[in-house]
Amino acid sequence: MMIKPAGVDEGIVFVRADLKGDNRIKADVHNVRDTTLATTLGLNGVTVSTVEHLMSAFSGMGVDNALVEVDAPEIPIMDGSARPFVDLLKNVGTRVQGKCKKLLVIKKEVSVSDGESTAMLLPSPEFRITYKIEFSHPSIGVQSYEMKLSDVSYEEEICAARTFGFLRDVEYLQAKGLALGGSLKNAVVLDDHRIINKDGLRFPAEFVKHKILDAIGDLSLLGIPIIGHFVAFKSGHRLNNLLLKELMIQKECWTLVSRFSKEGMFNELESLRVPSFRVLDAAPASPSVI
Repeated sequence: MMIKPAGVDEGIVFVRADLKGDNRIKADVHNVRDTTLATTLGLNGVTVSTVEHLMSAFSGMGVDNALVEVDAPEIPIMDGSARPFVDLLKNVGTRVQGKCKKLLVIKKEVSVSDGESTAMLLPSPEFRITYKIEFSHPSIGVQSYEMKLSDVSYEEEICAARTFGFLRDVEYLQAKGLALGGSLKNAVVLDDHRIINKDGLRFPAEFVKHKILDAIGDLSLLGIPIIGHFVAFKSGHRLNNLLLKELMIQKECWTLVSRFSKEGMFNELESLRVPSFRVLDAAPASPSVI
């Protein structure tokens, strides 16, 4: 996989370098083709799977525009977290492109549900996440976590949380030709009773933090940063995607803001607190390769 610079307002675009013809897929909620255990994008018969960790890293580090060339139908899993992608972005550097961000500000509640699982966006002056999971597995149980997004909080609290799953899920994915490189080196794997990784967890709340990592990636497919409070209970890729589609339908529940005052606040809603993102300019400007 190679990450290259992209122009203003181009967004995140995936290119299947192993295919000829129309092989470009924009990272967009309308291009989501599958949400079974991972998020798959597709356009004109071309797909790229497991985009959520890379998209999460872009969003968590404030990257709006990038071209991602990949020579396979799935993004590299790396260590199962977004940490390698964050390190990559820090190493290569980023730059300001001379145009103000557009932000989508939540005005009224938008929610979706599936059984007891729920996902919603509530009004808030900043982008906050409150996530709760509940598994009957003895190693997980009930976990919850709340955070305000910035590149610092994302890097320190979220990006190192690894994907997790059960042995039966790994077998399902590999039967579909995905996660073929899956191992205990790039996931927290559980059997019916315990975590089978010898080194255990990186931190106590790793399970719910990885769900937050995934959600940040899924929500970034809106293509516009959100100012609001994302609250989820037992949500996942499918429900996150449905929430964005419902948000697009309920246009009265949000507004777009794009103009700044001299103090860096928004003219329209001066109470908003915009997530802070550093310019990562310590490294030479060149393509990054994994």
